[in-house]
Amino acid sequence: MSLNVHGYGDDLTINGIRIGDLTPKEHEDIEKSKGGQNYSPLKDVIVSHVQDSSTLICRKPNKNDISSYIEEEILDGLCCYSAVNQGQLNKTIVDAVVEHLTKEKLPTVPRSIRHKYMSAFLLAVTSLTGMDRVVPKVAGVESWELTFKLCRRWGYQVKKIPQNKAIILGATGNFHGRSVSAISMSDDPDARKDFGPFVPGIELVPFNNIEALKQKFEEKGDLIAAYSVEPIQGEAGVIVPDENYWKEVRALCDQYNILLAMDEVQTGFGRTGENFAHQLYGVKPDLMGCGKAAGGGILPVSFVAGRDDVIGTLTPGSEGSTFGGYPLASVVAVYAIKVLVEQKLAENARIRGSQLLQHFDDLKSEFPDKIKEIRGKGLLTAFEMHNEKKLDGHIVSMELMNKGVYAKETHHSTVRIAPALTIESWQIDDLAEAIRDVVKNL
Repeated sequence: MSLNVHGYGDDLTINGIRIGDLTPKEHEDIEKSKGGQNYSPLKDVIVSHVQDSSTLICRKPNKNDISSYIEEEILDGLCCYSAVNQGQLNKTIVDAVVEHLTKEKLPTVPRSIRHKYMSAFLLAVTSLTGMDRVVPKVAGVESWELTFKLCRRWGYQVKKIPQNKAIILGATGNFHGRSVSAISMSDDPDARKDFGPFVPGIELVPFNNIEALKQKFEEKGDLIAAYSVEPIQGEAGVIVPDENYWKEVRALCDQYNILLAMDEVQTGFGRTGENFAHQLYGVKPDLMGCGKAAGGGILPVSFVAGRDDVIGTLTPGSEGSTFGGYPLASVVAVYAIKVLVEQKLAENARIRGSQLLQHFDDLKSEFPDKIKEIRGKGLLTAFEMHNEKKLDGHIVSMELMNKGVYAKETHHSTVRIAPALTIESWQIDDLAEAIRDVVKNL
């Protein structure tokens, strides 16, 4: 093996290849030849750096010189699928990281010894969520995995479901991540193909169908430990349930002694106009998994918060995480929460989300033959086009990139728009105008 690494930034050089010299096409070729093909990024664009909280500087092919590139400003309309709610390089969070690493000098310690920042993390998260207990994790899917395990353990230890008979109920169209357990609950063929056999004890009901849920509870309620579900389905295309749905679900769960476990990884931290989406509907889950913006776009941070009697089923050795709640992550999470609260990001999401959805309403009125439906809460929004070949979400995403906006399609004809919660009014107007121009020319 021969490996030579030196330099930083554009000067970072690997075996004589200077990263800053590579064109977008050369980056793409390296990824295709040496990486896994599990993503399909937009062609001919490479993010270079961040200009401000909502603006990326991207490198695109130079039409006049194929051996070089040009740089353009791009408005980030996706915010890493809600991982950067606080805006790119939020100064409060960045300053906390720098302060911690340079003065406190405690990046990582094992969970077998306590560190003082864990207390700060636990106090901040329980205060924000209103939950009894919290368990730190790293990736969003890890929070759902732990939620899944806790629901089963509570089902056996507290509800007294016979061993290995517990059912975890999910909703059709769900997305909880890419682990084997998560895809076992998925009904997406692309996520499941050739990855079986799958985890048993999982059943699905149609999302936003209270009668189907009631029927399942009536049939198998004694064996159902939990209904594990997103309050608003993001990956499915921002599917917003009926206003009374969650109150009816909460009542049914209480009636049948079934846990309500919510995946707030994408909908949490102010995204929908409340700190957490369940608050929109006046209900409280028994367990809640969070991630993405819990790390402020700086580090991967996630956690599960919930009732004392549910999380209290954990014992030493039954659950763990090497980097779950390590000192630096704890500090980042605390300051991510500080920014969420002090900068009133949920309120801004409500205001700017209302502004964006009004633009979408106008778009639908202007182009009813192209726009089928608009959906959203806060700054978790989407517009769905009629299912025609020309109305292709990927084409829309590519054309938006050409107009200085980054967005991404889901399920062919739907385009999600979920910018940073720090976005300003004029940026919403610019984003909407770019979308209008693209849709007009489809």
